[in-house]
Amino acid sequence: MPYPYVLLSAAVSLDGFLDDTGPERLLLSSPADFDRVDEVRASVDAILIGAGTLRADNPRLLVNSAGRRAARVAAGRPAYPLKVTVSASGDLDPAARFWHTGGDKLLLTTDRGADRARAAGIAADVAALGPDLDWRRALEHLHDARGVRRLMVEGGGTIHTQLLQQGLADELQLVLAPLFVGDPDAPRLFGPGAYQGGRLRLVETRRIEDVVLMRYEPTAPGTGPLPSAADRRWLALACDLADRCPPSDTAFSVGAVVVAADGTELARGHSREGGDPVVHAEEAALAKLGAADPRLAGATVYSSLEPCARRASRPAPCARLILDAGVRRVVTAWREPDTFVEAADGNGLLAAGGADVVVLPEYEGRAKEPNRHLLG
Repeated sequence: MPYPYVLLSAAVSLDGFLDDTGPERLLLSSPADFDRVDEVRASVDAILIGAGTLRADNPRLLVNSAGRRAARVAAGRPAYPLKVTVSASGDLDPAARFWHTGGDKLLLTTDRGADRARAAGIAADVAALGPDLDWRRALEHLHDARGVRRLMVEGGGTIHTQLLQQGLADELQLVLAPLFVGDPDAPRLFGPGAYQGGRLRLVETRRIEDVVLMRYEPTAPGTGPLPSAADRRWLALACDLADRCPPSDTAFSVGAVVVAADGTELARGHSREGGDPVVHAEEAALAKLGAADPRLAGATVYSSLEPCARRASRPAPCARLILDAGVRRVVTAWREPDTFVEAADGNGLLAAGGADVVVLPEYEGRAKEPNRHLLG
């Protein structure tokens, strides 16, 4: 199922702390950066915090600029984004400022937590997601039931950690403040555990008064059948590559990218690349790599169209080429229609060969775009 675009936002000290242990909240950002955060809040559909942050900070979580609120209303949106908190127990203070300021509020909780929150008179919509909290189910609910397309997550550290470890964060906006905390009991931004491998991609650095904003994107593919945020970004690139294909009335325009487990791009290709009228995208990409490249065993192939299972132009279809290369994970946007080959089932051939196949149908329209003339 589609998820919202998930943006993690946090400010930390030079030694990686979110706060100190004093009774008052430690202000890490500068005034200009607080205004930047307000601008980001105004751009999203929902803002989410965890129950621990709600209890510790008692935030209002508002768009403070009247001009930005007015711009939202002029665009047909509510003045304030939806405010969301997550609590398995539902044990929250009904008098907290979070519930009594701004616009709509939503509590994501368990079945048991929903009963507790409703009994306490929490002034919010309460969504029970089952016996346990699950981030994928929570994001699906926000996307499908609440129409959230961009979600800003403002903490705390446990939630940031969980979303990054599960590959569900599309972007990290991290502000580095020029001070030290030094208290081992103070809360840190990220906790221990198994994170996705590889390096994040730095997409922006910006000095804002005496703090520095750094924006990162994850690059490491997901694992197994579950999609990750990086999977969506790589598949979007494959769809962009399809636009580079020389036009054809007898073959689809397809783009493909091969990405190592650590997020390193290994190769890319597109249909009819290099003047070859019959080369396929996956074939063109794999041909740029050595057959014995050890990274292929852990790699993911991203293809805007389901890899072919049968073809007349070459001895081996792309699904077979992928399996023979040792790749065991494929992410695609669009199942091959019967335009040229009836009952094509490249995904089935891949699955039968032991590969995990992930289909992200939210990119189907993008993958079809350079092929509209073939689809009637």
